[in-house]
Amino acid sequence: MESSKHLNSPTHELFRQVVEAAPNAMVMADRDGRIVLVNAQAEKMFGYLRDDLVGHSVDMLVPERFRSAHPQYRRMFYGNLSSRPMGTGRDLFALRKDGSEVLVEIGLNPVTTSEEVFVLAAIVDITERKRAEQELIRRTEELARSNHDLEQFAYVASHDLQEPLRAVAGPLQLLQRRYHGQLDARADEFIAHAVDGATRMQKLIEDLLAYSRVGRSGATQELASCTTALDQALKSLSVVLQESHAQINRDALPVVMGIPTQLALLFQNLIGNAIKFRRLDQPVRIDIGARRERDEWIVSVKDNGIGIEPQYFERIFMIFQRLHSRAEYPGTGIGLALCKRIVEQHGGRIWVESGPDGGSTFFFTLNAKLDGSART
Repeated sequence: MESSKHLNSPTHELFRQVVEAAPNAMVMADRDGRIVLVNAQAEKMFGYLRDDLVGHSVDMLVPERFRSAHPQYRRMFYGNLSSRPMGTGRDLFALRKDGSEVLVEIGLNPVTTSEEVFVLAAIVDITERKRAEQELIRRTEELARSNHDLEQFAYVASHDLQEPLRAVAGPLQLLQRRYHGQLDARADEFIAHAVDGATRMQKLIEDLLAYSRVGRSGATQELASCTTALDQALKSLSVVLQESHAQINRDALPVVMGIPTQLALLFQNLIGNAIKFRRLDQPVRIDIGARRERDEWIVSVKDNGIGIEPQYFERIFMIFQRLHSRAEYPGTGIGLALCKRIVEQHGGRIWVESGPDGGSTFFFTLNAKLDGSART
């Protein structure tokens, strides 16, 4: 039966009812560690009837290897009466009647009567939660190892493939220049196909190598001007910009913590995509701007190109994913995946808003750790 020690008033009866209705196991003990009250959830968790618990030491619910330290924890609680979690930073275990242990989380609360102070422990079985956390940690570590191995393979494969491919592409190009028109038409066609395939393979390997290098360069983030990065990107694209007669409109861009070369490559790929997927019935127009929202900059690259249908918004950022044939739009399908990788390397996110024939706007975020007025 429940102890009647200082718990006989109508108020205490109401308190007992509240404890009984609690969804967690509840165990209340006096200063000496004697159990005076438990609820049905405690019976269920520990496998005891309440008559087997009330009047006995709370240490019966503590695994033997921890019992010697338990009185000290109790004295510490009474020395500083306040509601607080028990065992913060370490795993706590409780002992069931059948001798098995359960991983628990315990909240301690002082309960004061006119004559004595009790400690009310709310006990939650966190075995499944802990198992799920450990499984998540294991899978995360496994995924990290897998990603590292994949990055290592991509880097080594793309780097080591460059030399043998050059040994193939070089003689093929020389053969095409020297013997074009001297053999029959079929021979010229075969050589042209071989040169085209080798050239596309070279571009694919170069892009794959650039993709695998992001995060491997060892470069640390520094104060980086997005304006300077954009200037570098436009310089790299000067030929195609001139050929397409593209109009570039730009607002002031922020200074951020970043890797300048990667930011330049980010702008280069987004602007290059805007030029590649342009409409043929109107001049190319690209608007570049930025706005600050709370702790991040949102940078936008807007074009008036062919647009993208909403069902492809996620797919376009996946490596090797293409929405058009190579005959329509050449490329390796790595550009936007590289953009996503660079942005995520900087702790941001990237997305697109678009519609068929309505142009596209690519947005990406960068951490705004600098003062909001810092622009160049």
